[in-house]
Amino acid sequence: MLVEQQRWTQDSGWRRTGDAGPTPAAQLVLFFGARAALADARAVGALRVAYPRAHLLGCSTAGEICGTEVSEGHIVATAIEFEYTELRATSRTLADAGESCAVGDALARDLARPGLQHVFVLAEGLRVNGSELVEGIRSALPPEVAVTGGLAGDGDLFQHTLVSCDDAMREGAEAAVGFYGDRLRIGYGSMGGWDPFGPDRLVTRSQGNELYELDGRSALELYKSYLGPHAKGLPASGLHFPLSLRGDPGAPRLVRTILGVDEGKGSLIFAGDIPQGSYAQLMKANVDRLIDGANGAAGACYAALGRRSPDVALLISCVGRKLVLKQRVEEEVESVRDVLGEATRLAGFYSYGEIAPFLAAAKCELHNQTMTITTFAEH
Repeated sequence: MLVEQQRWTQDSGWRRTGDAGPTPAAQLVLFFGARAALADARAVGALRVAYPRAHLLGCSTAGEICGTEVSEGHIVATAIEFEYTELRATSRTLADAGESCAVGDALARDLARPGLQHVFVLAEGLRVNGSELVEGIRSALPPEVAVTGGLAGDGDLFQHTLVSCDDAMREGAEAAVGFYGDRLRIGYGSMGGWDPFGPDRLVTRSQGNELYELDGRSALELYKSYLGPHAKGLPASGLHFPLSLRGDPGAPRLVRTILGVDEGKGSLIFAGDIPQGSYAQLMKANVDRLIDGANGAAGACYAALGRRSPDVALLISCVGRKLVLKQRVEEEVESVRDVLGEATRLAGFYSYGEIAPFLAAAKCELHNQTMTITTFAEH
């Protein structure tokens, strides 16, 4: 497997990072960048010229990861030339959240072919119900095929997110790439590091990813009472205080991040489902535990590959983690490097949601506020 990485700025265009040579025969180019940078058509146009055989899959972000550097306002591209693996890419357009499950099902059916080993997904980050999208994908794939990926971001603006799959950057786009062949080894891990506070509260009224009531009270008003002066900064300030959901006994808790508020309804809109009858608890940041969580996710990937370093690691971390970590944000990426080793090329972005199973053989879920890692190696 050959890997080349480049970074785009409007002043200098594309510049190669590291010492790897060009890979014009690459079959896949993943690119992640700020919405404003992606508006410059020259950037993606140059990638199409440089990698004529490749599927180009990319999205807008809340920060870009290249190696152990985290940047804003740039585009990073990772071109991968596989030796033994075949790829197929597909995309669909989502008009509103109610179509999420159907669109996920359509993406999976486009890719469901003999030899499918893994699916990597990039989804727009504001219109989608991430839980329903994942459910649709999962329902149309064999249980042994894992799904990982993330939701596009838009900094802390929450205005527009963009996704591209071999075409122009679009709002409402959902894209996926399938990997085929028995020589590909894939690892994945997803961990958080947030501390719970306050009591568990019963979700007494919700619909899909919109939460109306906790313990019979307005969810928005209750949430504002916890945030105090931070409430005026919603929805961005809500990234510091996600919800942890408890469902069936013994099942892992899921974390959900706020994407929007509806003052008229008194509701909170999340990246994924908030099931009625579940229990929700607020969470707050613990910087050291966030970094430890990234390290733990890398450890799960390393173990899945038989304790060998992968060729490529795709890191998708939540924008909320970035806002909390601030000047220490690169420490969580460095902690991944410490586990996977110097030979692994790191790439990724800060997202509005992460997609991965909790553990090997577990079903795929939408997560928030995690570091989710997917690693690739051929043998």
